[in-house]
Amino acid sequence: MADVKKVVLAYSGGLDTSVILKWLQDTYNCEVVTFTADLGQGEEVEPARAKAQAMGVKEIYIDDLREEFVRDFVFPMFRANTVYEGEYLLGTSIARPLIAKRLIEIANATGADAISHGATGKGNDQVRFELGAYALKPGVKVIAPWREWDLLSREKLMDYAAKHEIPIERHGKKKSPYSMDANLLHISYEGGVLEDTWTEHEEDMWRWTKSPEAAPNVPTYLELTYRNGDIVAIDGVEMTPATVLATLNKIGGENGIGRLDIVENRYVGMKSRGCYETPGGTIMLKAHRAIESITLDREVAHLKDELMPKYASLIYNGYWWSPERLMLQRMIDASQANVNGVVRLKLYKGNVIVVGRKSDDSLFDANIATFEDDAGAYNQADAAGFIKLNALRMRIAANKERKLV
Repeated sequence: MADVKKVVLAYSGGLDTSVILKWLQDTYNCEVVTFTADLGQGEEVEPARAKAQAMGVKEIYIDDLREEFVRDFVFPMFRANTVYEGEYLLGTSIARPLIAKRLIEIANATGADAISHGATGKGNDQVRFELGAYALKPGVKVIAPWREWDLLSREKLMDYAAKHEIPIERHGKKKSPYSMDANLLHISYEGGVLEDTWTEHEEDMWRWTKSPEAAPNVPTYLELTYRNGDIVAIDGVEMTPATVLATLNKIGGENGIGRLDIVENRYVGMKSRGCYETPGGTIMLKAHRAIESITLDREVAHLKDELMPKYASLIYNGYWWSPERLMLQRMIDASQANVNGVVRLKLYKGNVIVVGRKSDDSLFDANIATFEDDAGAYNQADAAGFIKLNALRMRIAANKERKLV
């Protein structure tokens, strides 16, 4: 421990990381630099400064990373139509590589020997933080207190805070029974009644979305403009990436869109039930597939769909900075050169319905696809030879089987 002189801590100012701050100071006898990220979680991050100062921290970083988060992490992921295990839109997973990147940048800037995080030894986040850190700074030391200390319950953490006079903010309202994580892409909920897979989630748990039953009785129409696979405008109004996602969250939440209740397979081996609110992301996924449906070549689209589960697993498991993810990203981004145009959506009581799509780069040819007279644009007689050639291997096999009978 003597070789650790300075540690950069991912610090929220809550109970866990406040205890970790003091524990690092006492256990490693080191200087602690705090880093608090604003990823659009909807809570004030500035109070973390006063808390860190009260605990003797001299170097405090509070960074607004919302635009970088959506531009460089969320948007690239959605170009691939990324979904983990068929449902999860990876809201927590995609935030971790950015936090790891910033931890390393601050460690380099401050001359720190190590970084530290508050992820537990049971979850995926420890893997994501640390794989990212090692990829960006191979020799960095990582301190994960939950894998070292014996403060393995909230009661023990509270006792430690009281003993060491750690300032913990106490609210008059009842504490949420859930373990929650929020950023501009989603809010996640775990723990509490959700640990019984048969028990329905509670309605008052949700923060961003109305229930579909309480959503408006009239649909909301939206037009999303795409450029190179990314949304650049809503209803003709150009917006930055973070503003696009925040706007879609608000509109989607009002229409009861984006709730999810799933049991997923964690990378560390256990199954975990989680509930997620991802209103903007749910809209983005549907709309992106719609614009690709008219602008992507068939085989390109199918190849992307085949590779997507692998790409999703890489993100879920923490391999954002791996060479294989970077290679896949280059391929995905190349496919988006002509993914331009406008998608029209109808949002209604939890549903995202595509009602129109148009593009100057559209591969849809109405003259060929029409059920009416195509004026010779397509020779239907050509289909006979196409079918016979594609049936050839099956006809050969069938004839062989007949001879064996």
